Amino acid sequence: MKLPKKCLVDTNVPKTANLASTPGDIPKELIGCVQACIEAVEHITSGRGTLVLDDGEEIFDEYRHQLSMSGQPGVGDSFLKWVHDHRWSLPDSDRVTITRSDDSFVEFPDHDGLADFDISDRKFVAVANAHPEKPPILQATDSKWWGWREALRQSGVTAHFLCPDYVRNKYREKFGHE
Repeated sequence: MKLPKKCLVDTNVPKTANLASTPGDIPKELIGCVQACIEAVEHITSGRGTLVLDDGEEIFDEYRHQLSMSGQPGVGDSFLKWVHDHRWSLPDSDRVTITRSDDSFVEFPDHDGLADFDISDRKFVAVANAHPEKPPILQATDSKWWGWREALRQSGVTAHFLCPDYVRNKYREKFGHE
């Protein structure tokens, strides 16, 4: 799988990578997805890819609340430890300022198709939209993003699906269409 050089990483990517720490518990339909998420995390932590964050630490705080700062036991937890240790050594241009506005961000695109976008995920879109290069957001298992992909694209923001078949099928199951 070809991964973008510069990207944002939705929290469900390292969380899905963490499933590898208990391989017997991984649902069969997620095995390939877990591997793709591990590869994405390693892409960033090895320096082959560059992580984009917000300078107010909205994204880091979400990681911190959903992963283990100790870096153990999973690959996703080691990603959080890496982000903690390296976030201030990222290029200044890849630490983007976003501005809170009620329960959203000024930099979140104004598009009718995104009106129901998850409040908790708006920070990723706002950062991608505010960054001059508009880097893609790596997305693993959140099927709602599949339904928003066209509105995001029209707004200049790209979701890079690590598990497109899984997400498409889950979206179809939940919403009855693609």
